This record gives sequence, C-alpha cells and structure tokens, in this order.
Amino acid sequence: MAREHHVRWGLTIPLPGVPLDQHQSLLRELADVGYTDVWTAEAGQIDGVTPLAAAAAWEPRLRLGAGVVSAFTRGPAVLASTAATMAQLAPGRFSIGVGSSSDVIVSRHNGLGFDRPYSRTRDVVRFLKMAFAGERISERFNTFEISGYRLGQPLERPPKVILAALRERMLRLAGAEADGAMLNWVSPEDVKAMTAIVREHNSDAEIVDRIMVCITEDRELVNRLVRPIAATYTAVGVYRAFHEWRGRGDQLAESWAAFDAGDRDAAAAAIPEDVIDAVCVHGTTDQCRARLEEYIASGVTVPVLAILSPTGDVVADALSLGPGPPATRTVQTARHRLPDRRQGGPRPT
Repeated sequence: MAREHHVRWGLTIPLPGVPLDQHQSLLRELADVGYTDVWTAEAGQIDGVTPLAAAAAWEPRLRLGAGVVSAFTRGPAVLASTAATMAQLAPGRFSIGVGSSSDVIVSRHNGLGFDRPYSRTRDVVRFLKMAFAGERISERFNTFEISGYRLGQPLERPPKVILAALRERMLRLAGAEADGAMLNWVSPEDVKAMTAIVREHNSDAEIVDRIMVCITEDRELVNRLVRPIAATYTAVGVYRAFHEWRGRGDQLAESWAAFDAGDRDAAAAAIPEDVIDAVCVHGTTDQCRARLEEYIASGVTVPVLAILSPTGDVVADALSLGPGPPATRTVQTARHRLPDRRQGGPRPT
C-alpha cells in the first residue's frame, strides 16, 4: 500500500519584480489563501536566507525553506550558524536546503573551485547533522577538516536538511542522510523515478519541487517567456547531465550546441515545445492546478511554485493558485502590477 504524505504548498520568494520590503502584507495574503511555505532561490542579487529572516518576523504561519544554498560558497560552520540562527527566529519552521550548486555559480561567479561536488555536498550534510545534534566536531571529512566546532546553544528543534538532487547518487544521499530532496526543472514523470530512489532509503522523506508556472493559454507567449530560461538552465553542466539521464539529450542537442557556440538566441529558439511542456506548468488556472496535482500524485510533498507572469501581475497569479477558498484569492493585487520586461525566472543555482 502506498504511504500517504501530507502535502504543503509553497511559493518562491521574493516574487519577481516585487521589492522585498513590500512582502510583509503579501506574506499575510499568501497564508490567507492557503500557502504553507515560502522558499528562496539563491541566485543573482537575492541571497537564500535574508528574505526568510524577514518572513520569520512578518508571518508566523509560514514554514521557511532555503532552497538552496551552496555547499561551496559558505563554509560549513557559517552554514551551521546561519541555520541555527534561523531555527531560533522560527522554531520548527525552518528547513535548510543544501546543494552543490553549479560551476557557473561556484566558479564563474564566486571564484571557487567546483571540485568533487558530490563529496563536498555529502560532507556538508553530515557536518550539519552533527552540528545540529550538539556534537563537538573535530573530524577530517573527505573535502574539509573541522577542528573543535560546536554550536553555542543546543537546538531544541533542529532544522530539516533538504538536499538538492537531480541524479541517482545525490537522490540516494538525500534519502539516506538528509531529510528529503529538492528537485528543480523536472516533469511529473521525472518525479516518479526520482522519488522512488529517495524513498528506497527513507519512506518519510520530503520531496520539495520548484515548479515554474505560467498562467496563460497563449502558446507562443509561453514559448517566448520560457525558452530563454530553459536554454540557460538546461545547458548548465549538472542540468545537462540530468536531462541526458532522463532521455532528453537528443531533444536538447541543437540548443546545447548553439549555447556552447555563444548564440543564446539560437539556443532558446531550439528548445522543443515538448521540453517546455514537460518542465513548465502552463494553461488556464484550472489546467495549471490539474498539472500541479500530477506532480503531487507522482510524489511531490511540497510543490514550490515559481511564478512567471505573462501579465506582469505576479501577485494576482500567485494568489489565484493558492489552495484556499477562491473568495480570498484576489485581495489587494493591483498595486503590484509590473510590466512584462520585469518578469523572469530564477537563475541556475
């Protein structure tokens, strides 16, 4: 018999184009329409923790997730102390998502070596678990050495550690040593296969999935909005390897060749509609809801929506997808209307 898992509903914050200091009232509206979680995406000008610190004070009904912070760009002790601080701000409401990130973020943007990403991420997960348990840590891990570290104050409610995972080794690690996996740019069919691997090791593992949603029936508009983002994401090494594993290599070969040649426009134009349909939810509000239910049926326990708004009214789109009563979904949205040029999806992490 299949095990039942409680489903929570999340949203990626900050919403694109909405200044962070305007999120206080917005977070209340999100909780009112049934959202239970907000998760960050650390890339570009927004870090993965500061928005959650603000949200901890602004709206106590929401669970907070850093999704994800890199195992490379912060030292292990800094990661542990950051998570411990958030655990004090929001007891029982904070989860720290950790991942290897990508060579783009780690090497090109931060000037660090992207060496042995699996081992580094595994070591950070193990270190965090030890730190949250209150251990004094003096140990040589495979990718770093720690001498005499201990959190200054024991955590009564340690944060969950959610591991960003795409392929088999990392998915197995998420099940065996973390509290769950965070997925990104995947289809419901991908989720089934990935969840099965995670839950071989932990039947209670959370499956958090960031899902791009674009509410419109305009096929050409969806293509125009999603293709440039998809071209950038799928060309990054870790995502390229994932899509090859999932059998999309031939579909994406033309786009990757153009991207490697430096022609971003051609790379975007070559993204097949089938790939867009696989990894992006689009259509009417009801059609989007039905597709999101497919993700849940495939194993997702926390769908985290990343709104790509064709109208520029990203808040109205987010509220319309809230799982609460429809009557509460259109409260105070006009002040957030933005021009289309301000819209964009999260960058590769």
